[in-house]
Amino acid sequence: QVQLVESGGGLVQAGGSLRLSCTASGLTLRDYNMGWFRQAPGKEREFVGSISRSGVVTYYADSMKGRFTISRDMAKNTVYLQMNGLKPEDTAVYYCAADVSGRRIAQFRGDIWGQGTPVTVSS
Repeated sequence: QVQLVESGGGLVQAGGSLRLSCTASGLTLRDYNMGWFRQAPGKEREFVGSISRSGVVTYYADSMKGRFTISRDMAKNTVYLQMNGLKPEDTAVYYCAADVSGRRIAQFRGDIWGQGTPVTVSS
């Protein structure tokens, strides 16, 4: 069974940091471009960024540049989202996704999704 599982969410004060992890079962993440999305209460899901299969190339939504960093650990079959300088408006459920269709990371679309991990940033 193919499954993505996010972890690392929680409650953090404004200005703090969190690192989210995305692990997989039944799927070798290094074979796919991976991405992160978020969905705040009452809002549509929003693209955060994506990373190439090699981990060399990353792409971010303009509003995420500078504070968010995506990386991957091939040996651990894990993709990370490092979030620094968190703001209350970053409060959302964060999802990782795999693009199994071979799209360029700037055109990333999720084909396989995790269940999400909630992040709450208090002011």
